[in-house]
Amino acid sequence: MDYTKKMLRDDALKGKTIVVTGGGSGLGKAMTAYFLELGANLVITSRNIEKLQAVKTELESQTGGKVLAVQCDVRNYDEVEAMLNASVEAFGKVDVLLNNAAGNFISPTERLSANAFDTIIDIVLKGTKNCTLAFGKYWIKNKETEKVVLNIVTTYAWTGSAYVVPSATAKAGVLAMTRSLAVEWAKYGMRFNAIAPGPFPTKGAWDRLLPGDLKEKFDLAKKVPLKRVGKHQELANLAAYLVSDFSSYVNGEVITIDGGEWLKGAGQMNLLEEVPKEMWDMLEMMIRAKKND
Repeated sequence: MDYTKKMLRDDALKGKTIVVTGGGSGLGKAMTAYFLELGANLVITSRNIEKLQAVKTELESQTGGKVLAVQCDVRNYDEVEAMLNASVEAFGKVDVLLNNAAGNFISPTERLSANAFDTIIDIVLKGTKNCTLAFGKYWIKNKETEKVVLNIVTTYAWTGSAYVVPSATAKAGVLAMTRSLAVEWAKYGMRFNAIAPGPFPTKGAWDRLLPGDLKEKFDLAKKVPLKRVGKHQELANLAAYLVSDFSSYVNGEVITIDGGEWLKGAGQMNLLEEVPKEMWDMLEMMIRAKKND
């Protein structure tokens, strides 16, 4: 069987409106494209509106679906509320919130400034909180039911991982929020679930995390029992199922899709213990250079 094939039938998400934060690139874009193919209307958000508009044009042409691109910094609650209002104005309702926006970098924790740590916490944890609170309150106020929140976390949300401590801290908070609200807000007709992906390489994110030849030096596929990294369609298949009505009895779960990686060795980035101080200095300069591009 070809695991890169599409899983659900073509009308599985017909009539649904789905908001994907960070939907303009990487895994967010892959999930967005598949949701469109399954009949959903999509709202994609990020801080870069020019990039979003280009993705909107590309995906509408590719799928024939409808995409609304909204500039939104999820760290700002007012911008999140404005994004929600724009989504409702465009499509009349929102059925699914997919909290995908994230930030990360690898570094020994003692090298991090307080501001650098806060940047990741603010995007991942505060951003997810802002979106979840705004959308949840809106649905409750308007007595709208059969709504879904899907959060993208990571396996080190429960194992922890060296060298990505801000991300691990923030993702752990997102996972706790997912499980907590799955119970508390079920009475309002909401379901909360999470996906914990293993290595799913995306050019932008992995170039920032492991610039230069580090991707070859630290081949994460070697840590996976299946000896390969994930394909984007595999993640999109799982996400589509979890936001569809087919998963209506799945609530409060985190589903790992990592080829068995975390079971083999907890802490996705722990192998970076082998990086010498000189290489950390080079890595920091390369990351700073990319940030300033």
